[in-house]
Amino acid sequence: MIASSLAGGARVALLALACISLPAPAVAQQPSANAVALAREIIVVKGSGSIFDGLVPSIIEQAKALFVQTNPMLSKDLNEVAAKLRADYAARSTDLSNDLAKFYAARFTEQELKDILAFYKTAAGKKVIEEEPRIFEEGVANTRAWGDKFSQEVIARMRGEMKKKGHDL
Repeated sequence: MIASSLAGGARVALLALACISLPAPAVAQQPSANAVALAREIIVVKGSGSIFDGLVPSIIEQAKALFVQTNPMLSKDLNEVAAKLRADYAARSTDLSNDLAKFYAARFTEQELKDILAFYKTAAGKKVIEEEPRIFEEGVANTRAWGDKFSQEVIARMRGEMKKKGHDL
């Protein structure tokens, strides 16, 4: 219910953050360049960097839609500007991948990063990489269904409790 109401870019960002499955930040340490490089390699092996690819175009399209909504006569020019911005900003999603590498590097030691990388290169690690998107998708669908069902239960209960107080909702 909540996820379906989010805008496209926000939904992509939410999905991206959920996919990386990092714990809440503890005391952040300054990672070494080698640790960041190892983390980048993990991101590449997992294919996690590509989760940000749709974010830049999505944000540009949202901005364009905002302006088209207020002045539809500018559609042609806005389409041209949006195309230019997509080209100009194409590499900006790498900022997010670099940040993601720093987040990994700040939370794991270099040895842990080496171990994680080694795991993802094993058959089991490759299977985790392959199956995680489907597991996540099933988890999101399950959470949405659970939330909808629970919401109906809460609404029914609230109506019942309000009826006891003499209010018909």
